[in-house]
Amino acid sequence: MASSLTCTGVIWALLSFLCAATSCVGFFMPYWLWGSQLGKPVSFGTFRRCSYPVHDESRQMMVMVEECGRYASFQGIPSTEWRICTIVTGLGCGLLLLVALTTLMGCCVSELISRTVGRVAGGIQFLGGLLIGAGCALYPLGWDSEEIRQTCGYVSGQFDLGKCELGWAYYCTGAGAAAAMLLCTWLACFSGKKQKQYPY
Repeated sequence: MASSLTCTGVIWALLSFLCAATSCVGFFMPYWLWGSQLGKPVSFGTFRRCSYPVHDESRQMMVMVEECGRYASFQGIPSTEWRICTIVTGLGCGLLLLVALTTLMGCCVSELISRTVGRVAGGIQFLGGLLIGAGCALYPLGWDSEEIRQTCGYVSGQFDLGKCELGWAYYCTGAGAAAAMLLCTWLACFSGKKQKQYPY
């Protein structure tokens, strides 16, 4: 099977896939922020949440439902900043995934990725990482919403976690984006083989 990638390009393809997978898994998982409410652990992502309070009619009190899910609607996301974060991070993850799948195809298809295409793909990865980084930077702006304050002991605010802590998914998303911006973008410059010149 012919490849359009150099040895460096194959490393770039594998690293691109790992970065995209890490960022996408981190983005999708609702473990960006950990706290507790009514004695139960609670976690949040940008558009998902685990454990939420409901009013129990039979006992006339608030109880925690311990399950994970998306918010009922886009407007149900606790803050405007988190809605923007969801869009921006989702776009960034989509770009990283697009480039990763293209690079993996480049391992099997000859003349798919030239030097120029590799450099353009590296630029797209840089943009994707930048979008994800912007999403991670926007996320703390939503910590002052009422839903988060209930979970973080009513002492949280923008860039102040209160009694909550950042979860592993936040770090995964950011680490995947950072690696894509720094390593993949650089490796992309050396990934494609020089195109053959055909005499006409």
